[in-house]
Amino acid sequence: MTTVGPTKGTHGPPKGLGPLQKTEARLAWGLLFPTIFSVSLVVILPLLAIFWISFKPVQLQDLRAPTAFINETLRGSPEAAGDSATIRYTVRNSHAERSLTGVTFTDLIPDGLTVGELDPRCRIDDATLFCDLGTFTGGMSERILVPVTVGAAYFDEGQNVRGSDPVSTGQGDNILTNLEFTLDNFVKVFNARDFWQVLYATTFYTVFGTIGALVFGLFAAQLLNKSFHGKGFMRGLFLFPYVAPVIAVALTWVNLFDPSSGSINALLLQMGLTQESINFFGQRPLALIMVTVFEIWRYFPLSFLFILARMQSIDSDMYEAADMDGASPFQKFWYLSLPQLAGILSVLFLLRFIWTFNKFDDIFLLTGGNAGTLTLTVNVYKQAFAISNIGAGAAVAVVIFCVLLLFSFFFFRIISREEGL
Repeated sequence: MTTVGPTKGTHGPPKGLGPLQKTEARLAWGLLFPTIFSVSLVVILPLLAIFWISFKPVQLQDLRAPTAFINETLRGSPEAAGDSATIRYTVRNSHAERSLTGVTFTDLIPDGLTVGELDPRCRIDDATLFCDLGTFTGGMSERILVPVTVGAAYFDEGQNVRGSDPVSTGQGDNILTNLEFTLDNFVKVFNARDFWQVLYATTFYTVFGTIGALVFGLFAAQLLNKSFHGKGFMRGLFLFPYVAPVIAVALTWVNLFDPSSGSINALLLQMGLTQESINFFGQRPLALIMVTVFEIWRYFPLSFLFILARMQSIDSDMYEAADMDGASPFQKFWYLSLPQLAGILSVLFLLRFIWTFNKFDDIFLLTGGNAGTLTLTVNVYKQAFAISNIGAGAAVAVVIFCVLLLFSFFFFRIISREEGL
């Protein structure tokens, strides 16, 4: 019996790329490299900067390195040749805490000015003044007085002591660039009295805001997945919360629910549903519930658009077959529509969770983070700018990044397991 082997070149492994394909691939990567490099810089560099600052005790004032600032003025108001005057240099260390060593400055003395007795730390050479002032402690300032006699040339040539700017030098420890690191920022964040309250508020706001936006978006998509008169108007009405400026709708909500002059409180009092005004955005836990409701109301249109688009692409033959089998509307939704929407719902949940977790402007405009609504993102602003602790603010931002990274990892693990990947 003769055994027939596989025919060469028919069922063997695929051949590698040919010279032309390799050239095209190199050309494609070469054309894409500037874009990939630019995007990487935009994304990676700020992220690395935040991680770097989070391990340093950086205050708002540390964003500017210690520098010697100099202000030059002419004192005495000379009016004629022979008058005496004084050039006053005010030298100041720009940093309130960190010292500046080797502080010097040079300045050009205008023509027509004859310099008198100088400070021992200063000398003049060819009309150039040089002063070596040594070390300046944090926030230190000092005045250097240079007596001069005004000559006729000063007036004839229209000279001015501000004609040349003093040039200063000095060395100071820049906390942003040195290699000293600390965990104090993270210790301060996790040991803060309200950290767990902030984490709870963030989790509550994110989870219920995300799920609520998806549920209301699904409900709105179900309503508009039918043909009826005024469908276009209803679609535009549903989109209004999402397209309206956030500052406009946030201030509208604050005014509507104001305990003193808000329409909602006036309506509740007139209907006898409450005996006194309710401070919706000023008391716990109602304030957190209200900002979550605002999040749901404002962002459900995004879910509505994606879900409606997916619904309209589902084959109608399935629903016709289900009608013939006597399926109820709930059964058609649960067994036919929902499985078809699972993919888009999972993507929307991931995106909305990340966006809501990072949301800052809504809560800041509604409550400013008060009354139990302080979330991690608002805490970043509070730490970095309200109390000028940039390092602690960066540490909170790193915590946010790590939480979202863990969430994304477990989310994709669950999705992959369900899809059998």
